[in-house]
Amino acid sequence: MNTFFTRRGALALCAVSLMAAFSPVLHAQDFPSKPIKFIVPFGPGSGTDTSARYYSKKLQEVTGQPVVVENRPGGNGFIAVKQALSAPADGYTVFIGSNSTLAVNTALFKALPYDPQKDFAPLTMLMRAPAVVVAPGDGEVKTLRELVAKAQAAPGKVNFGAGSAGYQLMGELLNDVAKVQTVHVPFKGAGEVATAVAGHTVDYAFAEATSVQELIKAGRLRGLAVASDARVPALPQVPTAKEAGLPGIEAYTWVGAMVSSKTPPDIAAKLATWFTQIASLPETQQFYAHLGATAMSGGPEQMRRFQADEIALWKRIAAQAKIELQ
Repeated sequence: MNTFFTRRGALALCAVSLMAAFSPVLHAQDFPSKPIKFIVPFGPGSGTDTSARYYSKKLQEVTGQPVVVENRPGGNGFIAVKQALSAPADGYTVFIGSNSTLAVNTALFKALPYDPQKDFAPLTMLMRAPAVVVAPGDGEVKTLRELVAKAQAAPGKVNFGAGSAGYQLMGELLNDVAKVQTVHVPFKGAGEVATAVAGHTVDYAFAEATSVQELIKAGRLRGLAVASDARVPALPQVPTAKEAGLPGIEAYTWVGAMVSSKTPPDIAAKLATWFTQIASLPETQQFYAHLGATAMSGGPEQMRRFQADEIALWKRIAAQAKIELQ
């Protein structure tokens, strides 16, 4: 009798072990079996939101499951990050983050309520776009030189809008390079900033090319310079900062997909494969080129290295600009 129960116990233990060994594989094979949610730290109209909505459509085509985009703007991205990290780490919640939430915040805050490298597992980069310095389309400032001259003539009187920490740091970069003192005015997102600039609420702003090119073409905003080493094909009339007389101003916005670092590796790997496949589609390349951006891919490891380089870069720029940490 004892031998019988011993053998049965051993068989049961073996079965449990086998289930544990194969359950991740089965889990990955079954994924996804319900809707996937994208958490976006900015409102509609931002480049991050544009990327999220494009990829949600493509991922839905690949998986056959609905993919919902949820915008959670405000709080320097902390609101969205908290929601993404407090959700079950099962792959059904994907954080579509930007350079501000995934890199720049580390350069502006003494202590973040999250660690963008340890708390998240990267899937892949989605896109990169140069920032554009914009002013009101019907304003008196028509060139970057004129903006700098205005700021030099009235220290502390010219202000710039920023919908995230990343754009704030870009504004401080201009202050540092041009040796001027302009004042940062915070907003909840890129859409609000564009409206504020067009309505003369603020004097200028750095904005992502993907989010303002139509407003520039319509004349509501004026593109003073592209913060890049080359002009943007979608905005050929806008000079680079160097061409506009201010070399040293280069700043890019970028978007990447992340999941909680607690997500099962097999699930994260499956998502990463889908994201990189979508990024490599000619349709994706064309989509971003039309917006004035560049489609990015490379997978988790490349994004991890890119993110580390960006964190180091913005920390260095923040120190040079002598920004007081929040």
